[in-house]
Amino acid sequence: MTRMTLSTPPTRSATRHRITIGVSAIAATVLTACAAPDPLSPITVGTYTRPMSGGAQIIEPLGTASAEPPPPESCGALASLRPGPQPTPGQMPLGGSLAEIAARGRLIVGIDQNTNLLSFRDPDTGTLQGFDVDIAREIAHDIFGDPAKIEFRLLTSAGRFTALENNDVDVVVHSTSITCERAQRIGFSTEYLRSYQRLLVPKGSDITGPADLAGKRVCSFIATTSLATVQRVAPQATIIAVPDWDDCLVTLQKAQADAASTSDTLLAGFTAQDPELQIVGPPLETEHAGIGVNKDRGDLVQFVNGTLDRIRADGTWMRIYNRWLATGLGPVAGPPPAIYRD
Repeated sequence: MTRMTLSTPPTRSATRHRITIGVSAIAATVLTACAAPDPLSPITVGTYTRPMSGGAQIIEPLGTASAEPPPPESCGALASLRPGPQPTPGQMPLGGSLAEIAARGRLIVGIDQNTNLLSFRDPDTGTLQGFDVDIAREIAHDIFGDPAKIEFRLLTSAGRFTALENNDVDVVVHSTSITCERAQRIGFSTEYLRSYQRLLVPKGSDITGPADLAGKRVCSFIATTSLATVQRVAPQATIIAVPDWDDCLVTLQKAQADAASTSDTLLAGFTAQDPELQIVGPPLETEHAGIGVNKDRGDLVQFVNGTLDRIRADGTWMRIYNRWLATGLGPVAGPPPAIYRD
């Protein structure tokens, strides 16, 4: 049976209803009274004051574009450890990370519960569902022969790397973009999902690309590459940085931001929840997602790569993609290819 341990307090459900602001003064008073206190100044829209999401930060415009970071190809960050022969499920080799996980009886996976289509809590069953969840279960299957022998620990974007460094989790399956800087800190599997950072706006918006963001408010996520990309392509924009990915959905719905920006895999989850939003503009950045592992656990990196090789070859990856992402993003020819160091 799947165990779920919360390493951070549970956040709001990913299945939010669109927020509609009433037109009467009474409705406005009730909305303000029920909102949680916020350390930031609330944003006033018309005659209504709407508190910011908890933990949000307002980052003033940079004014000038920052330097573009080196692509992961330039430093070899996309090349991972080549897997050896995969052990039979339930028969992990003695010594090392796999033996430790097998003895524990469960794989500990860092994940989040606020990303519709990727990793979210089903409102009917209370279980975690999504593309990333299914990928994590394939790793557990290859260790134990049972995909249910897994413990999910909920992490924020900022907490992913510390959790790996402290060995609080075995792997992080959290749509983590592979970058040169991050590859110095943690180990990465081969790329398992490719996406493209774009813009999300309300239907009818005059924003069609990054050139339209000057003087606008753009929601993105704390401690992610998405935020830095917005600052680089739209240095005249104000950033509303939020700690949880679904906070950008609510920020848009409350008209506290003019646009949101992150990978199209996340944005597709927002449009599935709110049909009044749409993805626009050209790709701002290509994002290569990898599974994170402690840098000292090379045997686990190799094992995870073996699982990814299997699901690429036997059609499992395509089945998982078609189940969760094909409707919002369209069909793909296949999974991203593996790149190895040798």
